[in-house]
Amino acid sequence: MKETYWDRIEVAHWSVTVTVDGSNRLIELSFSSTDPQGENSPERCTKVRQQLLEYFAGTRRQFTLLVAPAGTNFQQQVWHALRTIPYGTAWGYGDLARYIGKPGAARAVGQANGANPIPIVIPCHRVIAANGSIGGFSCGIPIKRRLLALERIELAT
Repeated sequence: MKETYWDRIEVAHWSVTVTVDGSNRLIELSFSSTDPQGENSPERCTKVRQQLLEYFAGTRRQFTLLVAPAGTNFQQQVWHALRTIPYGTAWGYGDLARYIGKPGAARAVGQANGANPIPIVIPCHRVIAANGSIGGFSCGIPIKRRLLALERIELAT
């Protein structure tokens, strides 16, 4: 078992749990109130806390955190591409598939998007359905709506 540290952060009416590895790279962000494995260490998670609070306050548009999400090569490719979607911008699943050079893989991109262990920092909430509707979100549609509203992203429906 790798060394991991976690903290719970109260932001925007939510309790967000973040987990970092022994190198202080963010490996997970969840809206779960269940304590993850590892040691509770607010000190190890200070940078993540600061940047999340700035994001929710509307003063941070880009995260500079080191991340180390566990996933397949394809998932890593999708998650890397997600970090290129600018703040306040939404892409469709097909847009993301074309961006990574796999134009026929919109459904697989959607699955990788849903498996993202670090939402918000790896902004999977910025991906919407082709018709401009909200699409899915592993953390729940109400949270996705709030994140899109925070970034002033308007949906077609």
